[in-house]
Amino acid sequence: MGKIAFVFPGQGAQYVGMGKTLAEQYEAARNIFALADESLGYSLSTLCFEGPEEELRLTYHTQPAILTTSIALYEVLKTEAPRPDYVAGHSLGEYSALVAAEALSFADAVTTVHKRGKFMDEAVPAGQGAMAAVIGGDRDEVQRICEEISLEGDAVQLANLNSPGQVVISGTKEGVEKASQLIKEQKKARRVIPLEVSGPFHSDLMKPAASRLAHALEKVTIHNAKVPVVTNVEARPVMLAEEIEHALIEQVFSPVLWEDSVRWMIEAGVDTFVEIGPGQVLAGLIKKTSRDVSVCSVYDEVSLKQTLEVIK
Repeated sequence: MGKIAFVFPGQGAQYVGMGKTLAEQYEAARNIFALADESLGYSLSTLCFEGPEEELRLTYHTQPAILTTSIALYEVLKTEAPRPDYVAGHSLGEYSALVAAEALSFADAVTTVHKRGKFMDEAVPAGQGAMAAVIGGDRDEVQRICEEISLEGDAVQLANLNSPGQVVISGTKEGVEKASQLIKEQKKARRVIPLEVSGPFHSDLMKPAASRLAHALEKVTIHNAKVPVVTNVEARPVMLAEEIEHALIEQVFSPVLWEDSVRWMIEAGVDTFVEIGPGQVLAGLIKKTSRDVSVCSVYDEVSLKQTLEVIK
């Protein structure tokens, strides 16, 4: 029997209505949404279930909303699912993974990601930063172009290494535009797609947000993880509280090594990945990375039941 990994999505997977029927049907899910509302001091559940969408899209609402929906799904799933051998999350999803690994309490995680969203939002004035997805390119070539543009004075760097042929670049508006142009001119990728984001996430421009997050984390109790957490920053498992804290701070301005994390888990014997949270983004990325593994997504009651049939 191969190993199993639970993985949790990040920003961009949100949609109005997420978690609504789940909370109606399962007390465990209802309790998580209630705890989120209580911890944050506003009705996050209403925002998730009813919107409005433009409010839900604000980074400091999106982050706690995705975390809460993911953990509500996890709480229902875990009553019948086997314990995972590893957990991991994409960017914000790392907090969901840490809650699942019992390294962070849910109440601490939800208030921390709300602050994290605010810090990230305030780190760079609106319109000064940008991100773009590079499809069908070679990561080393994209890296070379980013370094070239950055040396000329417009900061841009690799932000997300998602799967073979999908990387995201992040930096100043000018840096991302120039790098995108050069990638197209040199025919180094099939497509370059500007992303609708509120800031240049996972770039050095986020260092002010990282230092504010470091202060916020000083007030939070981080425990040693009960399950190894494969971090975005190093694409290797950590379990010690101080390593976890370090990884969360670094993660804000460092690239998300998602493809590397997936490859590490596969090499460690994982043959079943279960994505827990809204959407099916990670499932798609994992399938692009390896055709040989089984991937399930848990995003509502129906997919929850289907997944349990596969993994029990």
